[in-house]
Amino acid sequence: MLGRMSVPRQIRNVALAGFMGVGKSSVGRLVAAELQFEFVDTDEVIEKRTGVKVSEIFALHGEEVFRKFERELVAEMTSWSGRVISTGGGLVVEPDNLASLKSHSLVVCLWASPATIYQRTKHQTHRPLLQAADPLAKIRELLATREAAYKQADVLVNTEQRSIKEIAAHVLHHIRAARHDPPRL
Repeated sequence: MLGRMSVPRQIRNVALAGFMGVGKSSVGRLVAAELQFEFVDTDEVIEKRTGVKVSEIFALHGEEVFRKFERELVAEMTSWSGRVISTGGGLVVEPDNLASLKSHSLVVCLWASPATIYQRTKHQTHRPLLQAADPLAKIRELLATREAAYKQADVLVNTEQRSIKEIAAHVLHHIRAARHDPPRL
């Protein structure tokens, strides 16, 4: 997948993209610790800045207001360095957000099947997009609309039947290869 990068980039950060429940936060924290980078979760930053939970932003103001907060945060990231960024599940769907992330980050999309995502998220009440009569159908629908954007990532990593440590090791391998770091024995 690294062959997709046609022009050399200054990779100063790592951006983890993908659907909710694929492990972006868990993997991101391990990767950040290994690289000695700061871990940043975009949803947590937005919650801290607004003083409102993401689920409440969706309920009170709608998805478009939340996406505006995401766009503003993505614009700030162009000056960031040394961070592992866990993005909200829909952040990279907007082409300008993805292009901006690629200007400074290796974008790694973590992937899982709809059934796996449902198993991982079915008891989580803080997922506003899954507050539907048929959450599995909603996951399938959202994944179908986001799949093309997710496939634009520099690297795709399947998280099915892998531990968080295995996924993090896989991500770290791709980061080191992209940055031309020497292999670790």
